[in-house]
Amino acid sequence: MISLIRYDTPAGPCGYLPGQTWQYEHELVATLSPAEYMDRLRQGWRRFGHLMFRPRCPACAACQSLRVDVARFRPNRSQRRNRRQNEGVVTLTLGLPAVTREKLDLYDRFHAYQTETKSWPAHSPKDAEDFRETFVRNPFPIEEWRYTLGHRLVGLGYVDRLPAGLSLIYFVHEPAERDRGLGTWNVLSAIDRAAALGLPHVYLGYYVPGSASMTYKANFVPNEVLGPDGEWREFVS
Repeated sequence: MISLIRYDTPAGPCGYLPGQTWQYEHELVATLSPAEYMDRLRQGWRRFGHLMFRPRCPACAACQSLRVDVARFRPNRSQRRNRRQNEGVVTLTLGLPAVTREKLDLYDRFHAYQTETKSWPAHSPKDAEDFRETFVRNPFPIEEWRYTLGHRLVGLGYVDRLPAGLSLIYFVHEPAERDRGLGTWNVLSAIDRAAALGLPHVYLGYYVPGSASMTYKANFVPNEVLGPDGEWREFVS
Protein backbone atom coordinates (compact mmCIF):
# COMPACT_ATOMS: atom_id res chain seq x y z
CA MET A 1 0.00 0.00 0.00
CA ILE A 2 1.21 3.50 -0.83
CA SER A 3 -0.52 6.15 1.28
CA LEU A 4 -0.55 9.72 -0.01
CA ILE A 5 -2.13 11.63 2.88
CA ARG A 6 -4.00 10.98 6.12
CA TYR A 7 -6.20 13.57 7.82
CA ASP A 8 -9.33 14.18 9.88
CA THR A 9 -12.27 16.00 8.34
CA PRO A 10 -13.78 19.02 10.11
CA ALA A 11 -16.59 18.15 12.52
CA GLY A 12 -20.09 18.78 11.18
CA PRO A 13 -23.77 17.86 11.58
CA CYS A 14 -24.25 14.09 11.47
CA GLY A 15 -26.02 12.70 8.40
CA TYR A 16 -27.33 9.70 10.35
CA LEU A 17 -28.52 10.97 13.74
CA PRO A 18 -30.14 14.37 14.38
CA GLY A 19 -28.37 16.47 16.97
CA GLN A 20 -25.09 14.57 16.69
CA THR A 21 -21.77 15.67 15.21
CA TRP A 22 -19.72 13.49 12.93
CA GLN A 23 -16.08 13.52 11.93
CA TYR A 24 -14.07 11.11 9.79
CA GLU A 25 -10.50 9.95 9.55
CA HIS A 26 -9.48 9.84 5.89
CA GLU A 27 -6.59 8.19 4.12
CA LEU A 28 -5.96 8.68 0.42
CA VAL A 29 -4.01 5.83 -1.14
CA ALA A 30 -2.20 5.50 -4.46
CA THR A 31 -2.04 1.70 -4.28
CA LEU A 32 -3.89 -0.85 -2.18
CA SER A 33 -4.21 -4.62 -2.59
CA PRO A 34 -7.35 -6.64 -1.73
CA ALA A 35 -5.45 -8.31 1.14
CA GLU A 36 -4.32 -4.95 2.54
CA TYR A 37 -7.85 -3.59 2.36
CA MET A 38 -9.18 -6.77 4.00
CA ASP A 39 -6.99 -5.96 7.02
CA ARG A 40 -8.28 -2.38 7.11
CA LEU A 41 -11.90 -3.49 6.71
CA ARG A 42 -11.51 -5.68 9.79
CA GLN A 43 -10.38 -2.54 11.64
CA GLY A 44 -13.52 -0.61 10.71
CA TRP A 45 -12.33 1.22 7.60
CA ARG A 46 -14.46 1.66 4.47
CA ARG A 47 -13.64 3.22 1.13
CA PHE A 48 -14.89 4.97 -1.98
CA GLY A 49 -12.39 4.71 -4.81
CA HIS A 50 -8.91 5.51 -3.46
CA LEU A 51 -10.25 7.29 -0.37
CA MET A 52 -10.50 5.21 2.82
CA PHE A 53 -12.42 6.47 5.84
CA ARG A 54 -13.70 5.56 9.30
CA PRO A 55 -15.67 7.51 11.94
CA ARG A 56 -13.77 9.55 14.50
CA CYS A 57 -16.71 11.43 15.98
CA PRO A 58 -15.96 13.68 18.99
CA ALA A 59 -18.83 12.59 21.26
CA CYS A 60 -20.58 9.60 19.65
CA ALA A 61 -19.67 5.99 18.88
CA ALA A 62 -22.97 4.86 17.34
CA CYS A 63 -21.46 3.73 14.01
CA GLN A 64 -20.43 0.09 14.23
CA SER A 65 -19.00 -2.02 11.42
CA LEU A 66 -21.27 -5.03 10.85
CA ARG A 67 -20.63 -8.29 9.03
CA VAL A 68 -22.91 -11.27 8.35
CA ASP A 69 -21.81 -14.80 9.22
CA VAL A 70 -22.44 -16.46 5.84
CA ALA A 71 -22.31 -20.12 6.89
CA ARG A 72 -24.79 -19.64 9.76
CA PHE A 73 -27.12 -17.14 8.08
CA ARG A 74 -30.79 -18.14 8.03
CA PRO A 75 -33.31 -15.80 6.35
CA ASN A 76 -36.28 -14.66 8.41
CA ARG A 77 -39.86 -14.72 7.14
CA SER A 78 -39.64 -11.28 5.55
CA GLN A 79 -36.40 -12.16 3.77
CA ARG A 80 -37.86 -15.43 2.47
CA ARG A 81 -40.81 -13.45 1.11
CA ASN A 82 -38.37 -11.03 -0.51
CA ARG A 83 -36.62 -13.93 -2.24
CA ARG A 84 -39.90 -15.30 -3.60
CA GLN A 85 -40.79 -11.87 -4.94
CA ASN A 86 -37.50 -11.18 -6.73
CA GLU A 87 -35.80 -14.47 -7.58
CA GLY A 88 -36.25 -15.28 -11.26
CA VAL A 89 -37.92 -11.90 -11.85
CA VAL A 90 -35.16 -9.37 -11.20
CA THR A 91 -32.03 -10.23 -13.19
CA LEU A 92 -28.58 -9.69 -11.66
CA THR A 93 -25.61 -9.13 -13.98
CA LEU A 94 -22.05 -8.76 -12.68
CA GLY A 95 -19.53 -6.71 -14.62
CA LEU A 96 -16.89 -4.00 -14.45
CA PRO A 97 -17.81 -0.47 -13.28
CA ALA A 98 -18.58 2.10 -15.95
CA VAL A 99 -20.42 5.42 -16.14
CA THR A 100 -23.63 5.75 -18.15
CA ARG A 101 -26.42 8.31 -18.17
CA GLU A 102 -28.85 5.61 -17.02
CA LYS A 103 -26.77 4.91 -13.90
CA LEU A 104 -26.36 8.59 -13.06
CA ASP A 105 -30.11 9.16 -13.36
CA LEU A 106 -30.88 6.17 -11.12
CA TYR A 107 -28.38 7.42 -8.54
CA ASP A 108 -30.00 10.86 -8.53
CA ARG A 109 -33.58 9.53 -8.29
CA PHE A 110 -32.61 7.33 -5.35
CA HIS A 111 -30.95 10.18 -3.46
CA ALA A 112 -33.77 12.62 -4.15
CA TYR A 113 -36.22 10.07 -2.72
CA GLN A 114 -34.05 9.47 0.36
CA THR A 115 -33.82 13.22 0.96
CA GLU A 116 -37.60 13.57 0.73
CA THR A 117 -38.58 10.55 2.81
CA LYS A 118 -35.68 9.92 5.22
CA SER A 119 -34.26 13.40 5.76
CA TRP A 120 -30.99 12.69 4.03
CA PRO A 121 -28.91 15.82 3.29
CA ALA A 122 -29.97 17.66 0.14
CA HIS A 123 -28.43 16.02 -2.91
CA SER A 124 -26.79 17.65 -5.90
CA PRO A 125 -26.92 15.68 -9.15
CA LYS A 126 -23.95 13.30 -9.51
CA ASP A 127 -21.76 14.25 -12.45
CA ALA A 128 -19.86 11.69 -14.50
CA GLU A 129 -16.41 12.60 -13.16
CA ASP A 130 -17.49 12.39 -9.52
CA PHE A 131 -19.11 9.02 -10.24
CA ARG A 132 -15.86 7.76 -11.78
CA GLU A 133 -13.82 8.87 -8.76
CA THR A 134 -16.25 7.23 -6.36
CA PHE A 135 -17.07 3.94 -8.06
CA VAL A 136 -15.03 3.37 -11.24
CA ARG A 137 -11.42 4.32 -10.41
CA ASN A 138 -10.31 1.85 -7.77
CA PRO A 139 -6.95 0.62 -6.47
CA PHE A 140 -7.96 -2.93 -7.40
CA PRO A 141 -10.75 -4.40 -9.58
CA ILE A 142 -14.26 -4.41 -8.11
CA GLU A 143 -17.61 -5.76 -9.29
CA GLU A 144 -20.57 -3.73 -10.53
CA TRP A 145 -23.90 -5.46 -9.80
CA ARG A 146 -26.69 -4.42 -12.16
CA TYR A 147 -30.27 -5.41 -11.37
CA THR A 148 -32.78 -5.20 -14.20
CA LEU A 149 -36.53 -5.70 -14.38
CA GLY A 150 -37.31 -6.41 -18.00
CA HIS A 151 -35.02 -3.97 -19.77
CA ARG A 152 -35.03 -1.35 -16.98
CA LEU A 153 -32.14 -0.79 -14.60
CA VAL A 154 -33.73 -0.88 -11.13
CA GLY A 155 -30.73 -1.48 -8.87
CA LEU A 156 -27.03 -0.75 -8.95
CA GLY A 157 -24.41 -1.93 -6.48
CA TYR A 158 -20.64 -1.94 -6.11
CA VAL A 159 -18.89 -4.82 -4.37
CA ASP A 160 -15.35 -5.62 -3.26
CA ARG A 161 -14.41 -9.28 -3.62
CA LEU A 162 -11.77 -9.78 -0.92
CA PRO A 163 -9.78 -12.76 0.39
CA ALA A 164 -12.15 -13.43 3.31
CA GLY A 165 -15.42 -11.78 2.33
CA LEU A 166 -17.51 -9.56 0.13
CA SER A 167 -17.77 -5.90 1.08
CA LEU A 168 -20.82 -4.01 -0.16
CA ILE A 169 -19.55 -0.56 -1.09
CA TYR A 170 -22.81 1.12 -2.08
CA PHE A 171 -26.23 0.36 -3.49
CA VAL A 172 -29.00 2.46 -5.06
CA HIS A 173 -32.38 1.37 -6.36
CA GLU A 174 -35.35 2.67 -8.30
CA PRO A 175 -37.75 4.42 -5.86
CA ALA A 176 -40.74 3.41 -8.00
CA GLU A 177 -39.85 -0.25 -7.26
CA ARG A 178 -39.33 0.24 -3.51
CA ASP A 179 -42.04 -2.33 -2.68
CA ARG A 180 -39.68 -5.01 -4.02
CA GLY A 181 -37.20 -4.43 -1.19
CA LEU A 182 -34.26 -4.32 -3.59
CA GLY A 183 -31.86 -3.29 -0.83
CA THR A 184 -32.71 -6.49 1.02
CA TRP A 185 -32.47 -8.48 -2.21
CA ASN A 186 -28.99 -7.07 -2.84
CA VAL A 187 -27.79 -8.27 0.57
CA LEU A 188 -29.40 -11.69 0.11
CA SER A 189 -27.72 -11.97 -3.30
CA ALA A 190 -24.36 -11.07 -1.75
CA ILE A 191 -24.79 -13.72 0.95
CA ASP A 192 -25.62 -16.28 -1.76
CA ARG A 193 -22.54 -15.32 -3.77
CA ALA A 194 -20.25 -15.37 -0.74
CA ALA A 195 -21.51 -18.85 0.14
CA ALA A 196 -20.86 -20.06 -3.42
CA LEU A 197 -17.33 -18.63 -3.27
CA GLY A 198 -16.64 -20.13 0.17
CA LEU A 199 -16.18 -16.72 1.80
CA PRO A 200 -17.02 -16.45 5.52
CA HIS A 201 -18.44 -12.93 5.75
CA VAL A 202 -20.39 -10.22 3.97
CA TYR A 203 -19.49 -6.75 5.25
CA LEU A 204 -22.47 -4.36 5.22
CA GLY A 205 -20.75 -1.16 6.29
CA TYR A 206 -21.86 0.76 9.36
CA TYR A 207 -24.83 -0.17 11.49
CA VAL A 208 -26.21 2.94 13.22
CA PRO A 209 -28.95 2.31 15.81
CA GLY A 210 -31.60 5.00 15.53
CA SER A 211 -30.90 5.71 11.85
CA ALA A 212 -33.82 4.72 9.61
CA SER A 213 -31.41 4.07 6.75
CA MET A 214 -29.00 1.82 8.64
CA THR A 215 -30.88 -0.29 11.19
CA TYR A 216 -32.06 -2.83 8.56
CA LYS A 217 -28.55 -4.30 8.50
CA ALA A 218 -29.08 -5.93 11.88
CA ASN A 219 -31.89 -8.06 10.39
CA PHE A 220 -29.36 -10.34 8.65
CA VAL A 221 -28.45 -12.75 11.43
CA PRO A 222 -26.31 -14.08 12.87
CA ASN A 223 -23.93 -11.18 12.54
CA GLU A 224 -21.05 -9.51 14.33
CA VAL A 225 -20.11 -5.92 15.09
CA LEU A 226 -16.69 -4.42 15.67
CA GLY A 227 -16.35 -3.23 19.26
CA PRO A 228 -14.39 -0.18 20.47
CA ASP A 229 -11.64 -2.56 21.63
CA GLY A 230 -11.09 -3.69 18.02
CA GLU A 231 -12.64 -7.13 18.56
CA TRP A 232 -15.52 -8.57 16.53
CA ARG A 233 -18.30 -10.02 18.65
CA GLU A 234 -21.74 -11.55 18.16
CA PHE A 235 -24.33 -8.81 17.92
CA VAL A 236 -27.65 -8.74 19.74
CA SER A 237 -29.85 -5.81 18.72
